[in-house]
Amino acid sequence: MAHSDSSRPITDLLGGLVSDISGLFRKEIELAKAEASEKVEEAAKAGRNLAIGGVLAIGATGVFLAALVTGLAALLVNMGMGEAAANFVAALLVTAVIGGVAWAMISRGLAELKANKLNMQRTAHSIRMDADTVRESF
Repeated sequence: MAHSDSSRPITDLLGGLVSDISGLFRKEIELAKAEASEKVEEAAKAGRNLAIGGVLAIGATGVFLAALVTGLAALLVNMGMGEAAANFVAALLVTAVIGGVAWAMISRGLAELKANKLNMQRTAHSIRMDADTVRESF
């Protein structure tokens, strides 16, 4: 004959509750691990994009900057500036502009890595719901 929950001893009910809570927290830990793994993958992707962008920027910009400095210096010489001064001014102007672009790209990559993007909202929400359910059980 099957026993209903109302005729089960309190120790059996408490044991079942403890078992259910234990299983629930094991599942929450599994969820947290999965979500943490997902966030690590996002951070790795952002880091990879930063590295690739940096390497390409160094190579491509080196050649372009040399040509840009030479062209700007030639323009300044044609405007009457001395060759040494024109080379100096051209190099400073190009450095300032490219430095600004590089700063913007690095800032964007760092923004992708901010901690608020790596939080585990789903796990935290699920654990809060589970804690509320456990409180209601008692």
